[in-house]
Amino acid sequence: MIREKRLPLLKRTVLRKYIDGKRGYFLCKRILDVLFASVIIITVLSWLLPLLALLIKLSSRGPVFFLQKRTGRGGKSFTCYKLRTLAHNPIAHTKRMDVGEETATALGRFLRQSNLDELPQFFNVLTGSMSLVGPRPHMHADCNAFAALIPRYKFRNLVKPGITGLAQVKGYHGKVISRECIYKRYEWDAWYVQYASFGLDLKIITQTAWQTALAVLGKKKKKLPAPVRPISYTVKAISPKAKAESKTQN
Repeated sequence: MIREKRLPLLKRTVLRKYIDGKRGYFLCKRILDVLFASVIIITVLSWLLPLLALLIKLSSRGPVFFLQKRTGRGGKSFTCYKLRTLAHNPIAHTKRMDVGEETATALGRFLRQSNLDELPQFFNVLTGSMSLVGPRPHMHADCNAFAALIPRYKFRNLVKPGITGLAQVKGYHGKVISRECIYKRYEWDAWYVQYASFGLDLKIITQTAWQTALAVLGKKKKKLPAPVRPISYTVKAISPKAKAESKTQN
């Protein structure tokens, strides 16, 4: 539950209006989260996590799990669980490493490519800090940096962060390597927040399962273009190209 009193008045008003308009959806979403996460934890993680933990311990020094503070719904902080994929780095939970600075282990590269390093986040889903579907959670430093770059970036925090999301199934996942990458991810996240529905969540979960199976088999995912349906002013405000096209059409 979001402690709304901690949020500025405007943010509380927008958040409450959004939640009130989707009460049925959020109820169904939470039921799906609990049921799906429980089944995965009991049937898959109960044997797969111990196996992966043993492989991580045998392949490199350091802890099995990587715990990091991330930004949740309404800007609330929570501890996000992941399997460690990099060489142990005590400051990695606060400082984002550049692509060239990363020292992923051989096992870690496979876990990242297949997204198996995200499996512990089903416990985040079960406890309510995350959902199966939603914008991916950022470190607080990254969230603030991206918000400084893109007006109303924190609009995406109106919903719980997810294990997977619309941006991810469209090919925008992994490390942020350019401004364009940030813009595209935000456009898909903003689109999802506006048009979120139970049917859309089921579609994203199905696509994620299929893409994960392909990744485990070593097949790469294909990136797709930005949203083709119009989004709100939040995206227009950050896209000079969209502004130019809009003026031309008018």
